[in-house]
Formats: sequence, structure tokens, C-alpha cells
Amino acid sequence: MKLTATRFLFLGVVILASIPAIAQNQGNSFSGRVERVWEDGFRLNTSGRSITVDTYDSCGDNTTRYISAGDQVTVTGEFDLGEFDALSITKANGKSVCQ
Repeated sequence: MKLTATRFLFLGVVILASIPAIAQNQGNSFSGRVERVWEDGFRLNTSGRSITVDTYDSCGDNTTRYISAGDQVTVTGEFDLGEFDALSITKANGKSVCQ
């Protein structure tokens, strides 16, 4: 398949239109159920989407002391290299963890 000028222009427009959506995801919060936990992070299922959450900045290597698989949590933070860096973590009961 040849990449004609029209297709190339269309691809450029699609990429440029995606930039605001990518930028908006940088400071989001996500809620869901914890699927798996390790020392400095966990896997969060947010209604069909799984996110790897890096908790080192908020919990250090002690995430397993505060969070368990099955917990309902809300995390706020930003994406960095495919992981979501948690700035805060709140359980369903409203209590902050790892602070």
C-alpha cells in the first residue's frame, strides 16, 4: 500500500488530534479493584481496563502492608512510561493509604 500525500496528511491530523487527549490523561484519577499487589505497585482493574500502578513514591517498598488484592481504591497521579505513578491512594472507605 502506497502512502499517498492524502493518507499522510490524514495520519498527521489524527496524530495531532490525539495530543490533547494524551495530555488530559496525565493528571487523572482511576477507581477500581486491585487485582495483584507487589512491594512497590499493584494492578488495578478499572471496569475492563487494567492499569499498572507504581506506588514507590507514596508507599516505598511497603505496598503489600497497606493494599491487598480485592481492595477497591482510587488512585490519582500521572502516566509515566506506561505505568501510572500514584501520587495518592484512597480506599473505598475514604481512608488514604501510604501517607
